[in-house]
Amino acid sequence: MRFLSPVAVAVAMASLAACSGSEPPANAPGSGTGTDGEFDARITRTDFGIPHIVADDYGSLGYGFGYAFAEDNICVLLEDLVTIRGERARYFGRDGSYTIRANGATTGNIDSDFFWKLVATDEAVQRLHDSASAQVRDATAGYAAGLNRYIRELQADEHPGRHEACRDAEWLAEISTDDMYRRYYRLGILAGASAIATEIATATPPLLSLPTGSEQEVAARSGTDPQQLRRAIETGEITSEDVPFGEPLPIGSNMYGLSGEATTTGESMLFGNPHFPWSGTERLYAAHLTIPGEADIMGSTLYGIPAILIGFNDNFAWSHTVSTAHRFTFYQLAINLLDAKQYLYDGELRDIEEVPLEIEVLEDDGSITTETRTLHRSHYGPMLEIEAAGLPVLGWDNTRAYTLRDANAENDRLLDQFFAWNRADSLDEFKRLHGGILGVPWVNTIATGPGGEAYYGDITVVPNVTDEQKADCQAPIIGGLVDMLMPGLPVLRGNSADCEWQSDDDAPAPGIFGPANLPKLERADWVHNCNDSYWLTHPDEPLTGFDRIIGDEEAERTLRTRLCILQIQDRLAGTDGREGNRFSFEQLKDVTVSAQIYSERLARDTVLGELCDGQDAACNALTAWDGTGSPDSEGAHLWREFWREASSANTLWQTPFSTEDPVNTPRDLNTNALAVRQALGNAVDRIEGLGIALDAPLRELQISGVNDADGSPIPVPGGEQFEGAFTIAGSETLSEAGYPVTFGNSYIHAVTWEDGQVRAEGFVTYSQSTDPASPHYSDFTEAYSERAWHRFAFRRSEIEAKAIRDYRISQ
Repeated sequence: MRFLSPVAVAVAMASLAACSGSEPPANAPGSGTGTDGEFDARITRTDFGIPHIVADDYGSLGYGFGYAFAEDNICVLLEDLVTIRGERARYFGRDGSYTIRANGATTGNIDSDFFWKLVATDEAVQRLHDSASAQVRDATAGYAAGLNRYIRELQADEHPGRHEACRDAEWLAEISTDDMYRRYYRLGILAGASAIATEIATATPPLLSLPTGSEQEVAARSGTDPQQLRRAIETGEITSEDVPFGEPLPIGSNMYGLSGEATTTGESMLFGNPHFPWSGTERLYAAHLTIPGEADIMGSTLYGIPAILIGFNDNFAWSHTVSTAHRFTFYQLAINLLDAKQYLYDGELRDIEEVPLEIEVLEDDGSITTETRTLHRSHYGPMLEIEAAGLPVLGWDNTRAYTLRDANAENDRLLDQFFAWNRADSLDEFKRLHGGILGVPWVNTIATGPGGEAYYGDITVVPNVTDEQKADCQAPIIGGLVDMLMPGLPVLRGNSADCEWQSDDDAPAPGIFGPANLPKLERADWVHNCNDSYWLTHPDEPLTGFDRIIGDEEAERTLRTRLCILQIQDRLAGTDGREGNRFSFEQLKDVTVSAQIYSERLARDTVLGELCDGQDAACNALTAWDGTGSPDSEGAHLWREFWREASSANTLWQTPFSTEDPVNTPRDLNTNALAVRQALGNAVDRIEGLGIALDAPLRELQISGVNDADGSPIPVPGGEQFEGAFTIAGSETLSEAGYPVTFGNSYIHAVTWEDGQVRAEGFVTYSQSTDPASPHYSDFTEAYSERAWHRFAFRRSEIEAKAIRDYRISQ
């Protein structure tokens, strides 16, 4: 393959322009001419570097996709593949760590390697391969081959200046298809086992000692003491923030599905906006995949996945948000007093399986050493130990131990789900496939299509543990304590088959709920989800009666969810200051990036009226602030730091939450609360102590991690989840560097249909490439900074008009 000069590009564009209709030109993939090689794909890059890949078969489609992706992001993906092979310490040393930013887990390199060696086994890989459809297997093989081609080119010193982060690294090496399936497995267990990798990799049976005395006395000497744990929870020594799964995953999303009753055109519209990390393999990558007559789908996918995970075409569009359902359960094992590696099950002793593991470690002197460790599994899954504040929460002693069963470790339908959606030919088929395959691991779905109703479903892989079974099987004492720290997450007795997960007749696999027992809703006006549970998908038709493991009901919603709902309600009531009382497409785009802050809407007038004494600089800044998280907003950071302090109040609101008015309660800021009264002064001290002006424009503080073409920082619009922002720009706490954005709005699309053809606009907020030498390292970020929506090229004529590079690869 060769790269075209500017003159050659012009010639190629002229050739493309001469082609009519949606068919590619002769001798291009999809023309029917093909080659004698195994893979053959055509790649056309449009503005911002978006690849449009056309091929005759799934293997070739994967090949083109893998190659195009490697051009942009090979280093990031390869580092992750090395890690989940259990080779991180071999290449990055003993003392480093590995963070999965999407679930917040940071694991030392040694523990990380042992964890992945334990769970991402050859058997797990083989099961995923054997159960996958032919399309998945072919595309996976092709994608790996496309990556490998680019790797070979880098190793041959092609593409000078590109991918300096890894081009000379020892770990720059060709991958196998097994690596791809391990990537799929890692994606599946993101909301489960991988969030406690350290707790699994370090779980150790106690030394043999015959316990005497009461159960509490034994536990106090050798492991979890329920009474001590209860006291620590009641005194606040241990809170939900101190334990895994005590807080929601640090990723989120917003999505709207609008049907004809809610729009000015009478045509459906959809908005999707994942809030994902701005680094690592949970970034999203935009692409367009076409096999003529078979599939034509555009959207985005996570790194290393050869399918569109959030997408659109002429027939439908969809998006996802992270679901509140739990994907696993803990089990408490009754341990043999004479052997801590045996447990009682249905009156018989079972051995806890010992798994001897070996890894290689790069030492500081450059030598490679070998380290061994024995980890353990029950028939449910890996053994684990969880501590908080120095106390065992789920410990392994001579009387009890804990293990985990992860439903997505058993989910072999994940890729089949998305490949089937990618080639569906209607919204109705999309919806049938949702429950028919039931392979979505941990996200809600909203979808609509031309003339279709707005559809919502939390049709996901959830352990089949009903509320009744939880009540019957909950582990004594500890189960209730864990429920206080990790709401809704069962700890079940592991000593009886009666406490194994149940099975529904309509479920595609044993142990999970079938679609009839999972939430869904279709409406002729609108549906939404912004990461709270399914309950208020539409406030006029609450979804209730589902088991607690899926989500909470009749419970307070987050500020962001309330704003999500109010933005729709205000638009349809004509009270949001925009023309009319339905959504036009331009109004949908405007609403969704307007960077509103709901806490400001609820509380700023109260702060100015009751907490501002005189015309000091802080009150002047808050008075002048435009109330949003826009780049030109002055004083947005002052409100954010005030709210960070104030929201810690035990009684923040005067009017409590009410199920009679869940969207508008709680409300009325409680200015009598000490934390609220002190919050503004504390915020001022913090900001001024960092040398930052109280009325500084947000563009000087909230910036992307990449600079623009001139080397200047790129301001990012938005705010934080805790302050009730809809447009999310997440960062660490305020520092002298301001708010460098590390997660938040990522891939965004707004979709509608005009005369039966899709129209989609959006952004990849952090741009397509992680390689600083790429022309697409920051260009999309600059567009997002200015909220200059990009119209995605979908039809062949649009692609030709926007093409910046066109090439063909074959093997």
